[in-house]
Amino acid sequence: MDSFDDTGLAFMKFGVGQSVARTEDPILLRGEGRYTDDINLAGQAYAVMVRSRIAHGHLKGIDTTAALAMPGVLAILTSDDLDAAGFNPLKCPMNIPQRDGSPMKTPVRPSLAKGKVRFVGEAVACVVAETALQAKDAAEAVELDIDELPAVTTPAAALAEGAPQIHDDAPGNLVLDFHYGNAEAVARAFAEAAHVTRLEIESNRVVVNAMEPRSAIGSWDAVNERWVLNVGCQGVFGLRGGLAGVLNVKPDRIHVLTGNVGGSFGMKAPPYPEYAPLLLAARKLGRPVKWTDERSESFLSDHHGRDHQRIAELALDKEGHFLAVRLSGTGNAGAYIYPPMPATTNAVKNVIDVYKTPAMEVNSKVAFTNTTPIAAYRGAGRPEGNYYMERLIDTAAREMGIDRVELRRRNHIAPEAMPYKAPSGMAYDSGEFTAVLDKALQASDWDGFEARKAESKARGKLRGRGIGSYLEVTAPAGKEYGGIRFEEDGTVTMLSGTLDYGQGHASPFAQVLTEKLGIPFDRFRLLQGDSDQLLAGGGTGGSRSAIVGSEAFLEAGAKVIEQGKAIAAHVLEAATVDIEFDRGRFRIAGTDRSIGLLDLASKLRDEMTLPEDVPQTLDVRHISDTPPSAFPNGCHVAEVEVDPDTGQIDVVRYFMVNDFGTLINPMLVEGQAHGGVVQGIGQAIFERTVYDEQGQPVAGTYMDYALPRASDAPSFSISSHPVPCKTNSLGVKGCGEAGCAGALPSVMNAVVDALSEAGITHIDMPVTPEKVWRALNGR
Repeated sequence: MDSFDDTGLAFMKFGVGQSVARTEDPILLRGEGRYTDDINLAGQAYAVMVRSRIAHGHLKGIDTTAALAMPGVLAILTSDDLDAAGFNPLKCPMNIPQRDGSPMKTPVRPSLAKGKVRFVGEAVACVVAETALQAKDAAEAVELDIDELPAVTTPAAALAEGAPQIHDDAPGNLVLDFHYGNAEAVARAFAEAAHVTRLEIESNRVVVNAMEPRSAIGSWDAVNERWVLNVGCQGVFGLRGGLAGVLNVKPDRIHVLTGNVGGSFGMKAPPYPEYAPLLLAARKLGRPVKWTDERSESFLSDHHGRDHQRIAELALDKEGHFLAVRLSGTGNAGAYIYPPMPATTNAVKNVIDVYKTPAMEVNSKVAFTNTTPIAAYRGAGRPEGNYYMERLIDTAAREMGIDRVELRRRNHIAPEAMPYKAPSGMAYDSGEFTAVLDKALQASDWDGFEARKAESKARGKLRGRGIGSYLEVTAPAGKEYGGIRFEEDGTVTMLSGTLDYGQGHASPFAQVLTEKLGIPFDRFRLLQGDSDQLLAGGGTGGSRSAIVGSEAFLEAGAKVIEQGKAIAAHVLEAATVDIEFDRGRFRIAGTDRSIGLLDLASKLRDEMTLPEDVPQTLDVRHISDTPPSAFPNGCHVAEVEVDPDTGQIDVVRYFMVNDFGTLINPMLVEGQAHGGVVQGIGQAIFERTVYDEQGQPVAGTYMDYALPRASDAPSFSISSHPVPCKTNSLGVKGCGEAGCAGALPSVMNAVVDALSEAGITHIDMPVTPEKVWRALNGR
């Protein structure tokens, strides 16, 4: 069957809106996935990084004499080798203006430490040997002469007068003094407010903990004089551009290849320091060089997430209407700067949430510290913004004696207010926030809570419930690639600059094109991980792939149809204007003469001769100007039980209602929501990244760092209230980060609700048993 019959049954099964299984799952379940560490190239050597065990100090010398004499050692590279090769340091690709309009401080990061080390785990040298074990043994024999300096690990300590200076070109360790909003209007609103709620609140640092540790293989193509990097990432096109700046070459001199990727959550997006020495070693040795992180190294060298300290304030009139919201505080950059959006611009975009709030202000001082650098982690400031607002609302409701549900309803942005211009500058196009809240309350049996609370009390447990409404702003507009290629074997390759690192892109993208082109679902193949085959690509992040990928493919599909009409007109001996297209077939209008799209592709493969003024192919290489940000939103309701004797917290019930607009594949959307919620539960209850006064990480393995297990998550109830987005063709809104955005506030509001019986009105994440026990016992 080259296209669908007139019954439309295949459309109904594989079109947009159907829960189609992920096409890659059988391969992954059989253990046939091809992750970077699964790849072994002929003649490859192995690299191990020598990392600093000191958080801050002058690097006076690197003694490699003993290590070079060890069996199997081929080379040891330092920053001197990278400099001699003409390589550049890593640079922050974004500059956010300071409060006074000047650029933020962006000291460069050497791929291998030069002159100074700034955090435990910073790469200092790269040891290459015949085997991984030989490289590891030799790395341990490299001696570093470091004159240790005092370290700082928190923004408060780093910004204090007299603090040790981490970068010479960032005085006082200040990266960015960020301000957004009308300070005068906000101050006036607070002065005139009938009530002001104020919370000191923290978003704790987390280790990203992707299932697959980072790995890379550097090669040198001597014939074409090109660098080749096999690596797990979030977008090969963007990574190629970043590497070009480091290697000091044009992007077309670099070939990035990515296979399966075992999770990333933002962490694997940018170029990392290990890549440059791998590639240089490969050229020097004339053979591929492979490096794979060990989990203990990942704790040190993978970018961390979150780590913000806030004073959050909400001004209300006497009826509880919001007048203004203000965030002030700090963000931890770690030892080197990556785009500090989580503590700055993304806080601005997301703190308004689903509420009409006339004025807002965000003040953030982002500081360098002697800790692992902070970068994007699932949501990158979006969950935090919603968390701050939802905690403020619950606190204000209690302080003012207003029901927390009623306070939310009273301040919801109404559907008839759309499009709504928020003080954040965002223009919300759609949403039914009160309906979503009401649906979540009904699903969770909100009114039946007291009976459940009494039952918990009979067992000696405290029980609480929490609401977590959220609205997140997805990634902004950009460029995305949508390629369609008809292959010799009859399959159709979809080419996209997004990259699947666990989301399951192949099925929903095929569903979009199955519906657009009428090509059977099982004919489609997805190609994302080869930079040579892409013309553009923004990668995957910011809950953007469904929005930009579907739009690019719809536009590319339209071009296939346009080209196909001209080719079909020639085959059918008709005028192009008389050709119609429907469900995979080109037909002369008003007749039964037609040809299927795949039949047409077959004729082209057979080298059919076409006039010069007719397109010579059905293949399309299309760069799309992507739609603007969308606004996925929803409401989560959590219930927790607290054991007052031990401080143990269990999330016992969890309900969510989400508005993700049009759902391309509801099953995959549910999976994304489940994963995000579990990560939110992890940050709220379990995950705690600790440094001592010398900058040494205290929780550096899974013996010390707690991750949620399946047994820590309840059965989730998930339902949808889709209000299609109006700014893209399908009406999709994105869903990848929403689980975290709803989980943080709903779980923490539930915990505080449970602890309120003991007079506790606020507690920071993570609510570990020890912290809860101490709070309950006044310790």
